[in-house]
Amino acid sequence: MKIGMFTSGYQRNSIEDIFKDAKRFGYDYIELWGARPHAYPFDLKNGGAKEIKKLIEYYNVPVLGYTPEMNAYPYNMMLGTEAMRRESVDYVKLSMEMAKEIGADFTLISAAHAGYEATTQEIWERLLKCMREITEHAENIGHKVVLEALTPYETNAVKSANDLAEVFRLIPSENLVGMCDIVPPYVQQESIMAYFDKLKDKMYHMHVIDSDGSSDTHIMPGEGKMPLKELMEELKEINYQGTMTIELVTAYINEPRFYAKRAINNIRALLAD
Repeated sequence: MKIGMFTSGYQRNSIEDIFKDAKRFGYDYIELWGARPHAYPFDLKNGGAKEIKKLIEYYNVPVLGYTPEMNAYPYNMMLGTEAMRRESVDYVKLSMEMAKEIGADFTLISAAHAGYEATTQEIWERLLKCMREITEHAENIGHKVVLEALTPYETNAVKSANDLAEVFRLIPSENLVGMCDIVPPYVQQESIMAYFDKLKDKMYHMHVIDSDGSSDTHIMPGEGKMPLKELMEELKEINYQGTMTIELVTAYINEPRFYAKRAINNIRALLAD
């Protein structure tokens, strides 16, 4: 398994700190959060991609995943007018282009909340319309798009392995794959390992973290309520060889390097047991 660093917790630090710490703490790769100040896709297009590529080469740490911010202002492809939807899809398309430019293997996206008035039919019609356009662009540029299920606290659209499997059934494409952030299944009493059973070869990536069991809060691995030791044993049992990003987000933003180091050390210890 390759272990990656997620970078939103470093947003108050320089971008070089991300690469420097990933290198010295022994992360295999970086999953780059696509927002300011470091990697907003419009900034990457205007020259920022060159800086990213220089850091990749200098520190010899690849950016395997690029994750544009899609769950907060100003982009949410699931909510608002048709013009807002088109603008959000165009944002994802640009994100994929910039991800490919910096050498990333995939762009990771999610379907955020569609609003309280949307019906199930309206949610799925909009979701599939967006995903067809995004997937077609991924095919055209030769890039992978990874769709993530979120918690019920974050979305009323894609929030389970079944939701992901249905998207893949309706939009068959080698360029569209899925993943498991282990918090969403845990907080809604869904099986984490069922993602592997249901998604099969579409199960491409993981976000690993810990949870309090009652919110979408991402806690330091080994310091919440999840049975992570047993999960790591199961991943070894099924010979999971994919990527596994430790998704520390903003709960540890005050001292990201302390917690980035503790996080990978905790995961290594769990894998070694």
